[in-house]
Amino acid sequence: MDLLPFDQYVASLNRKRMSAGVLFLDTRSRVLLIEPSYKPHWDIPGGAVDAREAPWTTALREVREEIGIDRPLGRLLVIDYVSADGRMPEGVAFIFDGGQISEAEVSELTLTDPEILSARLHTLDEVAMMVKPTLATRLAVAIEAADGGELALCENGKRVAG
Repeated sequence: MDLLPFDQYVASLNRKRMSAGVLFLDTRSRVLLIEPSYKPHWDIPGGAVDAREAPWTTALREVREEIGIDRPLGRLLVIDYVSADGRMPEGVAFIFDGGQISEAEVSELTLTDPEILSARLHTLDEVAMMVKPTLATRLAVAIEAADGGELALCENGKRVAG
């Protein structure tokens, strides 16, 4: 068997997109969602991982930029493999625990990012109608993982392990 020269081998490796989001819950298990100006669906704070950036760094940066919160992340709750869908290449989505947030804190958020129109707390049933279906199932798994103290592995939002 002929082996490729190392540089050719490295160039042939698959590349995946990554995203990192943060789950904030209130005492009633309502999820903090943000309303982006650039797409029809709501989302959790977070975004695409930049080149040469770790997912946890992305999560911290995006939370600070989008909703003005600057506090340490909790543990990793979900790693989700996301299949290519014809429009977007395959990827990996991470959800970190942002901890508890109160309704008063949400009402005092400083939204300086023009990409974010609003931020509000929503029940999981409301979330399911406001976000993409894959994110809705991923968030349900993330809440279970937060309650259970484990890391959940998913494929396209559905739990496969953990």
